[in-house]
Amino acid sequence: MVSHTPPPRRAGAALRLIGAIILVLGLGGAGLVYCLSTPPDASSDEVLRSSNSKRVQRAIEVNVGKMGVVMDGLAEDLEDPATKAIVLAAISLLLGAGCFYFAHLQARGAELDEFEDPPHY
Repeated sequence: MVSHTPPPRRAGAALRLIGAIILVLGLGGAGLVYCLSTPPDASSDEVLRSSNSKRVQRAIEVNVGKMGVVMDGLAEDLEDPATKAIVLAAISLLLGAGCFYFAHLQARGAELDEFEDPPHY
């Protein structure tokens, strides 16, 4: 039976490559989102926002709970291109760092396997 698992060194190299691709695309995408997006009008909808009405905030809190108020605030914050870019960059940094971390673990596991003593019978 043939095993389809790649050797640990190849798996680590593949994870590093995937991590680098995620970082480049994520940070580049965040930069594009920030540069190409138009900032929201600060004064046009300021009065109509639900975050400025205590009555609306209270209704959301009663009907949905505190999490509804938090989600409403996050939805309003995501209208800003800078917030979108920061979220995209943070997600790509976390995913890329995770790939690099697991590649490091793969390489370290391969090193430990090479220097393992044979079992004594």
